[in-house]
Amino acid sequence: MRRRNAQDGQAVTVQTPGAVFGELLKHYRQWAGYSQEELAGKIPCDRSTLARVELGTRVPQECFAKLCDELMATGGALLKLWSKIDWYPVVEHPDWFRRRAEMDAVAVALRAYQTQVVPGLLQTEEYARALFAQVDSGELLEERVAARLSRQQRFLAPDGPLLMAVLDESALRTVVGNSEVMYGQCAHLLSVGRGANIRIQVAPAVPQSAIVRPNTSMSLITLPDGQEWVYSESLDRGHFNDDPAVLARHAQTYDVLRADALSASESAALIRRIMEGYGSNDHRRSRCGDVGQEQLQREQRRRLRRGGPRRRYPRRPRA
Repeated sequence: MRRRNAQDGQAVTVQTPGAVFGELLKHYRQWAGYSQEELAGKIPCDRSTLARVELGTRVPQECFAKLCDELMATGGALLKLWSKIDWYPVVEHPDWFRRRAEMDAVAVALRAYQTQVVPGLLQTEEYARALFAQVDSGELLEERVAARLSRQQRFLAPDGPLLMAVLDESALRTVVGNSEVMYGQCAHLLSVGRGANIRIQVAPAVPQSAIVRPNTSMSLITLPDGQEWVYSESLDRGHFNDDPAVLARHAQTYDVLRADALSASESAALIRRIMEGYGSNDHRRSRCGDVGQEQLQREQRRRLRRGGPRRRYPRRPRA
């Protein structure tokens, strides 16, 4: 960002907080003797992702800052700076969605069911951009991505509000963007699903009569004063309802769905298998939040090379 100096009229550069973070990251990387390619390989992430963070054009995740601190022995400097930056200071939501965004900013608990796509509160930046790119472009596209990511911060914090999400299996198998985007999205779900306040379950693709699903995606939102709302969406409009009878009906449907869905651990196993399918070309690296998963995959490959049994999974029922 540039502005005019009031005294001599010369243009001067004013750095954004993200650019300051990027410069500090670059300083520590060079001090530790890493090239961008070398550090990206250790995180692991794409070199282009690291380059964008250093330029201040990509918002890093908390785990990214923490891992860079560990790799370069910074004494926690990057994570400390990361926590002090308001990464999304000014965002605009569509008028029809603004009320929902305001609820997300104060909600103490949120129970969501989503079909076809991953819930907005759990989307990666790449997934959100690919999704919005279907209808928007340019500056408007970036504004909508920033607005979506801004809603996630308090839920992804270690002491964030309760977030229970049931995803229809179709949300994991509907390709948004490309296989690389979906691989990263699945890895992100595995990472955030380990949070103390977040539980992710999957309603598997079984005969329709086996699991009773809501007719549409919906959220049950609990506010600090104890008031509860049911929220759902049509094409370009949000629908709110706090009628006790409606709340009770949808809450019962949701609770039965959660009971019939896979458990959190079973869901993680299914997400992992689907993720491996998206990464089957074996040239994609996992995201920083899924380092442990990469280690697990390595151990599984070692066992296979030693002649261990190969597990076979049942085919997904055809529609």
